[in-house]
Amino acid sequence: MSTRTEIAPPVAARRHTETTIHGQTLTDDYAWLRERDNPEVTAYLEAENAWTAAALEPTLDLQEKLYEEMVSHIKETDVSVPFRDGQFWYYSRTEEGAQYPIFCRKPGSAETPDQNAPEQVILDVNELAKGEAFMAVGMSTVSDDGNLLAYSTDNKGFRQYTLHVKDLRSGELLAERVERVGSIVWAADNRTIFYTVEDEEQKRQFQLYRHTLGTPHSEDILIFEEADERFNIAAGRTRDDRYIILESSSHTTSEEQFLPADDPTGTWRLIQPRQDNVEYYADHRGGLFWIRTNDTGRNFRLVTTPADAPERPNWTEILPHRPEVMLEEVDLFDSFFVACERKIGLQHMRVFSFAGSGPETTGTSEISFPEPVYTAHPHINRVFDTRKFRYGYQSLVTPSSVYEYDVATGESTLLKQLEIPGGFDRTLYASERLFAKAADGVDVPVSIVYRKDQFKPGANPLYVYGYGAYGYPLPVGFSSSRLSLLDRGFVMAYAHIRGGGDLGKPWHDAGRLLNKRNTFTDFIAVTEHLLSHGYGDPSRVAIEGGSAGGLLMGAVANMRPDLFRAVVSHVPFVDVMNTMLDASLPLTVPEYEEWGDPNQPDFFKYMLSYSPYDNLEATRYPAMLVKTSLYDSQVMYWEPAKYVARLRTLKTDANSLLLHTNMTAGHGGASGRYDYLKEVAMDYAFLLRELEV
Repeated sequence: MSTRTEIAPPVAARRHTETTIHGQTLTDDYAWLRERDNPEVTAYLEAENAWTAAALEPTLDLQEKLYEEMVSHIKETDVSVPFRDGQFWYYSRTEEGAQYPIFCRKPGSAETPDQNAPEQVILDVNELAKGEAFMAVGMSTVSDDGNLLAYSTDNKGFRQYTLHVKDLRSGELLAERVERVGSIVWAADNRTIFYTVEDEEQKRQFQLYRHTLGTPHSEDILIFEEADERFNIAAGRTRDDRYIILESSSHTTSEEQFLPADDPTGTWRLIQPRQDNVEYYADHRGGLFWIRTNDTGRNFRLVTTPADAPERPNWTEILPHRPEVMLEEVDLFDSFFVACERKIGLQHMRVFSFAGSGPETTGTSEISFPEPVYTAHPHINRVFDTRKFRYGYQSLVTPSSVYEYDVATGESTLLKQLEIPGGFDRTLYASERLFAKAADGVDVPVSIVYRKDQFKPGANPLYVYGYGAYGYPLPVGFSSSRLSLLDRGFVMAYAHIRGGGDLGKPWHDAGRLLNKRNTFTDFIAVTEHLLSHGYGDPSRVAIEGGSAGGLLMGAVANMRPDLFRAVVSHVPFVDVMNTMLDASLPLTVPEYEEWGDPNQPDFFKYMLSYSPYDNLEATRYPAMLVKTSLYDSQVMYWEPAKYVARLRTLKTDANSLLLHTNMTAGHGGASGRYDYLKEVAMDYAFLLRELEV
């Protein structure tokens, strides 16, 4: 139910531009909105914000109520589970009313922190955020001796980080300051830092430098520069701290170099030269590199190779490739390793104990998970010589939990489950997992949650969320904010559509490049399946997605506008053709491996067939709330701005079309936890109004 306001929606000026490629002309009347520093652009975005505020003014009381509900379900003053790293136990805590976490540590034994020792605050993000509209900490890493903290900050939201170094003995900041950093790695000498920096235009990490504390930044040594524009670089230490690994990777290909951490001026050595469409990722134990690779099959296998002769001819297989099981990660320790796998969309963790110092194992166990729908992942495990393994677990009805698995006994101990105040009772809610039949007969997993005493077959408002890109498996975790919709009768569904990684690399392949339309038809099929099986009222269907999930929102709204009542689209990638034809933009060239290169005729034709901006037409559309941020570095603000401007001239209905731009944030929206909840409250109020709940 859209509420009309007294002011008219803004109308963007139309300034005709044309691009001709492959014999076809693309017109764009709103390309001028790319001019971020143009006062006309600022005025237009502010006018859209004013229109959105006016349109949602009748929901302000509801927004406040939703916000208060969400805050009531947060333990505002809380502390994380401490983890050991060197001689200290590290943890973070939050305080009531404070937007950001406080990072702390205490000394302790190998088993537990010393509770009588005074707390040392190593980084208070609330202090960093003073006078800033946005604050995010990127990397943070402590030197091996525990005396120095290297960390990076972004105060715009553009994911452009600045390196700082803090002396934890005195609390003073050192003179070190480097712009545009990504990875930060200490060498074992406690005075050498390796860091990566980004290309100013493309925003890809492409150079690795070596810095010695106390020397000018201008004297830093360039170690490596990645020339291939498809590739980003990243650096880190192996878990046993023996080596520094430098990774060069695209969406489909990777290679790694290594350097002994105690020889920072030594020579880097390549493990195996890159090969298109082959990825590998290495860790180290006992003189062997343990490598997860998809060289013989898309879903990866595990091999070892001598550190002094790491090339492929010397690889020895430990775990074979299995077409039905994705080997997502391997966590390697001195006496065991954990294979993190995904089978039929669900995560599994198998634990292998070593017989001795070699790669041979004596037994295998599997960590069990109790629910039909869940998310499980390795937690923070910094100690190499241990018999304990920490993992995180949560589900649609179980709050985020940290467990410790004892490899010797096979038992898991709950260390902490996130407390949900405000009367939360998990027994009131049900979660289910089912499969919807796609247009081509493929079974698509769907995760569902609802409140049992509110469920009425065929009558509930239905919310469907999707992403479906980059091989990213859609997590099914707990959200206390979601309770505000569940308690009002919503059935909430999460579609594990192709293009994601929910069923491994082949699932990703089936939803990228010239198979991308499967992502959209899968989502439509999931929605239809849910409705036909009584999970929602066909007249009250809301959908949500962000970034590449925003592309999904735009595509399905064009393909089946009749199926949906309301759409919430966050930082949506909707101007596919103009973005992918502009190689100067961040991410464009690396993204050729995900979407295709429109400079090639076949890809141009296919991408044009689904690009949301290019396929808008004069018809009825669902109500839409489109949200973006001025400093988004991944999906530029002008994509959703242009999309809304053009749609406003074409749509034939009176449904809400709202654009909201956060003028002080980036791709992830507001950085403070309370500010973020206010953004969610706006989204939920919009949905409740449009679905007449």
